[in-house]
Amino acid sequence: MSEVLAAERTTLLVTVTGPDFPGVSATLFTVLAEHGAEMLDVQQATIHGHLTLSALVGVSGDPGRLERSLDVAIPALGLAVTVETGGDASSVHPYSTHVVSVLGRPITAAGFAEVARTLAAQRVNIDRVRRVADYPVTGLELRISTPASSPPTDAALRQALVGASQRAGVDVAVQRVGIAQRAKRLIVFDVDSTLVQGEVIEMLAAYAGREDEVRRVTEAAMRGEIDFSQSLHRRVATLEGLDASCLDEVGKKLALTPGARTTIRTLKRLGYKCGVVSGGFTQVIAHLVDELGLDWAAANELEIADGKLTGRVVGDVVDRAGKARQLEAFAEAVEVPIEQTVAVGDGANDLDMLAAAGLGIAFNAKPVVAAAADTALSYPFLDAVLFVLGVTRDEIEVADAAEGLLRRVPI
Repeated sequence: MSEVLAAERTTLLVTVTGPDFPGVSATLFTVLAEHGAEMLDVQQATIHGHLTLSALVGVSGDPGRLERSLDVAIPALGLAVTVETGGDASSVHPYSTHVVSVLGRPITAAGFAEVARTLAAQRVNIDRVRRVADYPVTGLELRISTPASSPPTDAALRQALVGASQRAGVDVAVQRVGIAQRAKRLIVFDVDSTLVQGEVIEMLAAYAGREDEVRRVTEAAMRGEIDFSQSLHRRVATLEGLDASCLDEVGKKLALTPGARTTIRTLKRLGYKCGVVSGGFTQVIAHLVDELGLDWAAANELEIADGKLTGRVVGDVVDRAGKARQLEAFAEAVEVPIEQTVAVGDGANDLDMLAAAGLGIAFNAKPVVAAAADTALSYPFLDAVLFVLGVTRDEIEVADAAEGLLRRVPI
């Protein structure tokens, strides 16, 4: 008997299009219910007030009866309806395998076409697209599925999309769909040129009149041309004799990267533990910890004697390897698996930290860092990190509005 019923059941794809208003779904599903339809899949999208609503249903008996009922009820609402005969339940599209974030200012049709062509060349299907942000960048999130037969490796897919992003002039991030993508619980930021604008040691060197000398050493270290520890000692030596009060003055002058407050505030609402790990100095970043309510910070400590900087650091240097160790120690202390961590940085001394984290994000980074990270962001807005993590601008602004913090700064 069950075999007879299965044979009599027809799969139909019903699609309703037109202006969106309350009651469209109620009318469609009431008609489907009257014909005993079984729901197999439903997708709905609304763009600028225009609705596309599709329902994949199974019906027993004559499918023409349902089609005739829909041809009366839906046009009466001023909408169009099409009914296509499908296959069976197995025709429902498989689950998406990856999520691709595309960020641009703006995203042009030509740019998006480049991304789409690249995915098609990898035999990848775009299952659905949604906008996640309109400020300060435009953000689109693509759910994609790789072919079941000989799918591209994650590395090959990422490499292909990196090429597309460069040709299209957009940022593209790719992650596996699954629990791990949504289960991030801890994030650490580099400080200089990531969480704050500029380099703290250069600000200190300006007080000693040796800013240009220090900047040259900093740039060479960030490009990976000289060892960070060696460069740190050379730069700190230029600060010998400075009054320690300069540390407080610089700390108060730190300019946060646009979007930094929004990013930290939003992540803490989501239950993230937020920290910084820096090749800079504890006496300066203490101001950031207080201002942003950070959970943790690790940095180098400048030696002070008789109220003056000695030109030396105290204890172990927080260098490239040290940053990764600090991330791992922080994660262990709060009992978060390393796979559920995120690291954000821009320089060569961030490479080990970015590699150790579950998701490493290069932010306005040097080429060697951007190439090595899981994803690279090139726009100077830190809240782009949120969009890669799947948080939408609408969600951010609803939460901010509830606390009286909503504002958009002209850019």
